[in-house]
Amino acid sequence: MFHCAAWLEALRQTYGYEPVVYTTASPGERLENGVVCCRVQSRLTGRRLVSLPFSDHCQPLADDAEDLAALLTALEDELCTKGWRYFEVRPLIPLGLHGSGWHTAAVYLHHQIDLQPDLAQLFSNLHRDSVQRKIRRAEREGLTYLAGATESLLDSFYGLMVKTRRRHGVPPQPKKWFQSLMDCFGDALQIRIALQGTKPIAAMLTIRYKNTLVYKYGGSDVSYNRLGGMHLLYWNSIQDAKRWGLRFFDLGRTDVQQAGLVIFKKRWGAVESAISYSRYTNSAGWAHSFELARPNWKTKTAQFVFSHSPDRLLAILGNLLYRHFG
Repeated sequence: MFHCAAWLEALRQTYGYEPVVYTTASPGERLENGVVCCRVQSRLTGRRLVSLPFSDHCQPLADDAEDLAALLTALEDELCTKGWRYFEVRPLIPLGLHGSGWHTAAVYLHHQIDLQPDLAQLFSNLHRDSVQRKIRRAEREGLTYLAGATESLLDSFYGLMVKTRRRHGVPPQPKKWFQSLMDCFGDALQIRIALQGTKPIAAMLTIRYKNTLVYKYGGSDVSYNRLGGMHLLYWNSIQDAKRWGLRFFDLGRTDVQQAGLVIFKKRWGAVESAISYSRYTNSAGWAHSFELARPNWKTKTAQFVFSHSPDRLLAILGNLLYRHFG
């Protein structure tokens, strides 16, 4: 999904990132390979090439090892000649990049549910106490479920996103980002809301791409978590994906330090794999990544400010800062 034109256009519309593809094909020839990147230029975080910003993964597209080596060498040369801070690649399948100048930037876990079994078997695969009972609890509580791509659903979703990001001590993505995704993906995108009466208590955003339903964002009102609203959304997403004849439900990436979220996803019967982001730099000074660094007083202070900011201010901060984070 992260290679597709809709995703790239949403990045351009929201953050001003211009996508560029590096390939061994000559002008006019049919593309046989490519590495898609965005050039991120920021006075706050520096100039860099990223494949791709705000994307869980983005595999370099090259079947031939020689072509892949040529593409990566060209990107390494561009880094040196243009003075970029670093080049980052986010492959779903490891590339074995251990040469001079390459360093691990971050490690995440990826979870995906195989939807081939029938619904009864998929439900049976769910953790009995932590998932099955939560789904039944949501049904007993009479929670209702809405799905679509309307402005009112976006408003409800974004309100819950702001609450969730505050709990985590980080600003929310700009609301414009979600609006751009809605505009670019059309009917393939759905915002899913669980309600108690008329009150939204949990929300998620999914995108259907080829044979996969991708979970990308979610949020909830923690005071209602006991009712199982998020579990209801996951289970309805699985049922929709089965009805559409899809093969996979992609639960996205998870930080390895988020042990609770990792356990939550595994209890849905998801298969776990590791994603390792790699960076190439021509300076030893950039060898250690921001992601792997231990929290310092600056990050702790920022988390404190974000977690205590009112909704309006937190949204403004997200709008100002996110284009520097890609």
